[in-house]
Amino acid sequence: MESNKIEVRVSNLDCEHDAANIERGLEGFAGLVGLKVYPKSAKVALTYDPDQTNPNALKEKLGAIGFPPQKGMEMAEQVKPWRNPKVLTSVASGVLLLAGWLIGLAGAPVLISTIIFIAAIVIGGYYFGREAIEELIFERKIGIELLMMVAAVVASAMGELLEGAMLVFLYSISEAAEGYTEEKTRAAIKALMNLAPKVALVRRDGREREIPVEELVVGDVFIVKPGQAMATDGEVLVGASSVNQAPVTGESVPVEKQVGDPVFAGSINGEGALEVRATKTFADNTIARIITMVEEAQEKKGKSQRFIERFGERYSPIVLLAGILIAIVPPLFFSADWVSWITRATVFIVAAAPCALVISIPITLVASLGTGARNGVLIKGGVYVEELAKVKVVAMDKTGTLTRGEPEVTDVVLFRQDPDRLTNSQQEFLAVAAGIERRSGHPLAQAIVRHVETQGVQPAELADFRSLTGAGASARLDGRTVYVGSPDLFHSKLGISLESAWEDINHLQSEGKTVVVLGDEQAPWGMIAIRDNIRPNAQKAIDAMHAAGAEKVVMLTGDNERTAQAIARELGIDEVYADLKPEDKAVKVRELTSRYGHVAMVGDGVNDAPALAEATVGVAMGAAGTDVALETADVALMADDLEKLAYALRLAKRNQSVVNQNLVLSAVVIGVLVIGAVGGWFTLPIAVLAHEISEFVVIGSGLRMLRS
Repeated sequence: MESNKIEVRVSNLDCEHDAANIERGLEGFAGLVGLKVYPKSAKVALTYDPDQTNPNALKEKLGAIGFPPQKGMEMAEQVKPWRNPKVLTSVASGVLLLAGWLIGLAGAPVLISTIIFIAAIVIGGYYFGREAIEELIFERKIGIELLMMVAAVVASAMGELLEGAMLVFLYSISEAAEGYTEEKTRAAIKALMNLAPKVALVRRDGREREIPVEELVVGDVFIVKPGQAMATDGEVLVGASSVNQAPVTGESVPVEKQVGDPVFAGSINGEGALEVRATKTFADNTIARIITMVEEAQEKKGKSQRFIERFGERYSPIVLLAGILIAIVPPLFFSADWVSWITRATVFIVAAAPCALVISIPITLVASLGTGARNGVLIKGGVYVEELAKVKVVAMDKTGTLTRGEPEVTDVVLFRQDPDRLTNSQQEFLAVAAGIERRSGHPLAQAIVRHVETQGVQPAELADFRSLTGAGASARLDGRTVYVGSPDLFHSKLGISLESAWEDINHLQSEGKTVVVLGDEQAPWGMIAIRDNIRPNAQKAIDAMHAAGAEKVVMLTGDNERTAQAIARELGIDEVYADLKPEDKAVKVRELTSRYGHVAMVGDGVNDAPALAEATVGVAMGAAGTDVALETADVALMADDLEKLAYALRLAKRNQSVVNQNLVLSAVVIGVLVIGAVGGWFTLPIAVLAHEISEFVVIGSGLRMLRS
C-alpha cells in the first residue's frame, strides 16, 4: 500500500493535552495510516492512504475537533486575549469572585454570594477541570489539574467558597497564559520562517513574473535585486554581489558571491543584482530543513526533562494520597479537628503541586534550541544541549576545521643552476611542475596548478604520466623521466641525494608546510612548500573554548606529526595525534572519552563520521547546504566558523545554569509551602498565590534563554 504524507500547522495546539485530544479525535479515521503531533511547533504530520481519504478531509476533521488548519505552513498566531475562551472564562471568574466578595461585605444574604462564588468556580474551572477528567479517564493519569480541581471542590464543600473561587481564578490565569508562553518560545522558528520572501521574480519563457515561492521548481531562474532575500537555495548564474548569510549561518561578515557560487534561502543580497538558478525547491531548501530540524529537536526531550516528567507522573498521585491521609489520619487516630485537618490537606495538595518543577526544564530547553538555530547553531535535541554543557574535551580534525581545507603554495625554492637541467628559471620550473600535477587529483597537486595559473605560467606538455601511490607522480619530458613528490620519494625510493637541501626541507616542515620536490633521475631541481593555511579566527576560537569550560582541545589529523605539531604550537592546542586514518580517529575519541568522560568531536560530517559517532557530541562544521553533515551530526554549525562551537558551549552551560536555578527555586517554594500547609500556617489563598507566582517566575527565567 502506497501512502502520502502532509504536514499541517494548526491553531489551539499549545500542550501535550491538546496533542492527546488530536490523537483521540483522529483515532479510527478512515485512511489515516500514521500521526505525529508537534505541540511545541503547533504542527501535525499525517500519513494517509490516498485511496481512502485526502488532505482536505483530514484538514476538515482537524477543524471539527477544535484545531483549525492554517493556510500554507504559516505558524498559527495566538488569538487576541479578548477572543481567547480561556482568557474570557478566567476574567469572568475573577469578576464574579470580586462581585461575590463585595456583596458579602455589603451584608447581602449569604445565598447570593454563594451562588456567585459557585458560578465563579464552575466558569473558571471549566477548561482545566475538563482536562483533568479527560486525563484521568482516557490516559489513567492523575495530573496537576486534578489536584487543583480536588482542592477547589473540597474547599467549596467545606463552605470555603471564597477560597475555592480564588484558587480556580488564579490557576485559570496560568492555564490561559500557557498558549502565550508557547508563542514566545516559537519566536525563533517564526523568525526563520520570515527570512525567505513570499514571492520570487522568475524568468520563464523569456518573461519575468512574480510567483509564490512554493511554486519554484529546480532549474528555475529567479532574479534577486539589491536588498532582497534569496527565495530558495541556488547557484549564481549572472552577476556578483556581497551576500549577508548571517540569518542562515550566523556569519557576521557578508560573503562575496560570483558566478557559480552557491547561495542559501533567506540570505540577503547586497549591492548587486543577481540571477540565480534554483537548486532546491522551497520545501527542501536550507531554511526549510533548519526549521524542520529545530521543530524535531524541540520535541526530543533531554534526560533531565524525561526524569522530571516521570517524577511528576508518580509524584502527583502521591500528593493526592498524602492529602487524603493528612485529612483523615489525625482526626481518626488522634481525635484532631476534622475541619482543621481537611483544610490543611487541601492547602497541602495545592502547595505540593509540581507545576513550576515540571515546566522548569522544557521551557528553557525549547528557548535554547531556538536561540541556537537563530545564531547558526543547530542542536538536534535537548539531550545534546545537556551533553554539551558537560563537555570536558573538544577534539577536532585539522583539515577543513582548523585550516581552510584549501592548500596554498607558500614557497618556491630552486637548487643550484645546471646547464644540463631542463629548468633554469622559476617559470620553467613551475611550468614542468604544473604539467605533471594537472593530471593528478591530489589536493597538493591542485594547489600547485592553481598557483601556477595565478602566476600566468603555461603548464608544460609532458607524456606518459604515472601516479606513484603515496609518493608522487612521474612523466616524460624531452626524453627524460621527471619526478614530483615527497622528499622520501627521492631519498629512499629513487636513491637521489638531498643532502644539500635537508636543512631547507626541515625548516619548511617545522613551519607546518608540506614539501614537494621536483627533479629527474640525476638530481633534484627544486622544491615547492605548500600549507593548508589556518583559519583567521582559529586561535581566538580555541581560546574561547577554553574559556567556555573545555579542559583540553585536541587535534586529530591524518597529516604528518611535524606539520600537526607546528599548527598546534601556533594555535595553543593541548594534545596532538597525527598520522591517523578515519578509523584511528574513532579509537582516539573512545580513548579520550574513557579518560575524560565527555568529548565533543568536530569534523566535516563525512570523512570523520566514525569519530563523530563515537563522541559524546558529534559536531559538523560548515553544514549549510551539506545534507550529509546536517543528517549525521548531533550539532551542526551552519557556518565555517569555529567560534560558533565556543558559542554553543556557552549556550549549553547557560541553559544548564538556568535549569538548575529553576529547579532549586521550584523545590524551595514547594518545600516551604508544604511545611507551611501541614503546620497550618498557610491559608489556601496564600498557597495558591505563591504557587502561581513561582510558576510565572520559572517561565520568565526560562525565557531568558531567548536572548542571544
